[in-house]
Amino acid sequence: MMIRRRDFLSASAAATLVAGLPRLARSADTASVYDFERFGNARILHMTDTHAQLKPVFFREPGVNIGVGAMAGQPPHLVGKAFLDRFGIRPDSADAYAFTCVEFEKAAVRFGRLGGFAHLKTLIDKLRADVGEKRSILLDGGDLWQGTGLANAMNGADMVEAANLLGIEAMTGHWEFTYGEEVLRDNLSRFKGEFLAQNVFLTEEAAFNDAKAFDPASGRVFKPSTIKEIGGHRVAIIGQAFPYVPIAHPKRFTPDWKFGIRDEELQKLVDGHRNNDKVEAVILLSHNGMDVDLKLASRVTGIDVILGGHTHDAIPIPITVTNAGGVTLVTNAGSNGKFIGVLDLDLAKGKVANLRYRLLPVFAELLKPDPAMQTLIDKMRDPHADEWSDKLGTADRLLYRRGNFSGTVDQLICDALLNELNAEIALSPGFRWGLTTLAGQPLTMEDVLSETAITYPETYVATMTGSQIKDVLEDVCDNLFNVDPYYQQGGDMVRVGGLAYTCTPGETVGKRISELKLGNGKHLEAGKHYKVAGWASVNQQNGAPIWDVVAKHLRAGRPPNRDEPGVTLKGVEDNPGIARHG
Repeated sequence: MMIRRRDFLSASAAATLVAGLPRLARSADTASVYDFERFGNARILHMTDTHAQLKPVFFREPGVNIGVGAMAGQPPHLVGKAFLDRFGIRPDSADAYAFTCVEFEKAAVRFGRLGGFAHLKTLIDKLRADVGEKRSILLDGGDLWQGTGLANAMNGADMVEAANLLGIEAMTGHWEFTYGEEVLRDNLSRFKGEFLAQNVFLTEEAAFNDAKAFDPASGRVFKPSTIKEIGGHRVAIIGQAFPYVPIAHPKRFTPDWKFGIRDEELQKLVDGHRNNDKVEAVILLSHNGMDVDLKLASRVTGIDVILGGHTHDAIPIPITVTNAGGVTLVTNAGSNGKFIGVLDLDLAKGKVANLRYRLLPVFAELLKPDPAMQTLIDKMRDPHADEWSDKLGTADRLLYRRGNFSGTVDQLICDALLNELNAEIALSPGFRWGLTTLAGQPLTMEDVLSETAITYPETYVATMTGSQIKDVLEDVCDNLFNVDPYYQQGGDMVRVGGLAYTCTPGETVGKRISELKLGNGKHLEAGKHYKVAGWASVNQQNGAPIWDVVAKHLRAGRPPNRDEPGVTLKGVEDNPGIARHG
């Protein structure tokens, strides 16, 4: 039995937001921030998209997150003041800093870094202790093992150890797959929790060759779900891995597996848990991305709450989706360890009678680091400390990545590609992970790796026609702004250097990109050939890894080529997914 509309009335107002906090020495306020009234009989803690960030971080939320079609002006496509107004957050508060880009640099100095596994451990232990033994579980939504130089060097093994100490009981995946099957299975053999993915199946050839699978009869590669007893009640947790792994990443990492949303298989799984296993609640641990989860929630019945990830959206209050069976609530818990989602359930026989949800920012200065976790982090980082701590340069401005079209980190990477590889045009992937560095702070190799550490980092130089370049931009743009969320396959717009263009997000495929001009002001010619540099290609390359290219560029002390990305937007002048200031 699902949550009914009337059951949701009290749940919808349950988000607890943090008031403005004084700068530094805030430990006395910890109780008021992280203590709240106990509710219900089962607590589910949810984290996602930490991207291996073991230390506290600065991370600026996007200033551009445009929604199109039915999603225009709807969460998660709200930024800046529009976000604050929608969720009732005071502009100068700690929450405004955690959830938006509003006056980020000023607020960063005031409120400090967020996250860090030693600080998360302290908070999570408290949140679990508050409700008592066997009344809580901790879930991770994926993108746990990738995003730092340490994780890349250790193939994610560092994050397995950290996850075990943190107490993660179940997870799903995305970038975890980019280590390849052998490393993935080796890491999972040491992970004390369960890896869940209902939507990963063997290819026909792999099944014929008896490739390893959790369920050879169905072809499911991994365990699809688990039932946990929490507070004396049965809760089904279903895993939903990123559906587009072989499209977004080199297929060579997962040649025997096929992915997809697979909502028909998901519906059968939900029905089985409801009808045969007699669970009180069904939770989907998803790495679909929020728009996909919202559509899925309208199609699949019987899911009480979707704990979502992938798109790095931090949404303080669940979004209600009505479907043929009742109501499903959709959440998304941010990224980089900045937040922990707290879902308190009041479970009765066969149903969720009520619930409360809070998305808590993890203010590092409010939380004493857990000694055991800090010792583990220091031990793992120590062998690399000298190699990665040398100063390469200084941030000449706020360096950030997140945003639909570009960020200053991406501009730096494109500048490095243009200069070091002597190219006319640079293309850099629209990754959503990557940290923020304040102006004036030193830049080390560890910082560069936090923006570039992947298992296919090789750079390349290719000759492309103007027509081919436009086609690439159109293809990625359709992936980002297709009005059907099921055709949005992850990531933001490809970043460009040496090139300016106009984008009309509301147009149809093939018509969104126009007015392409080179850095010298000349128009890009469809039939002319251009020297293009890039990295992170799905095709195997043999150039220098991108972090070495960027490091060389920084050591040379070259100034940035431009202050702003060369993208002009049309048709979205009043879209609340664009911050007008801050």
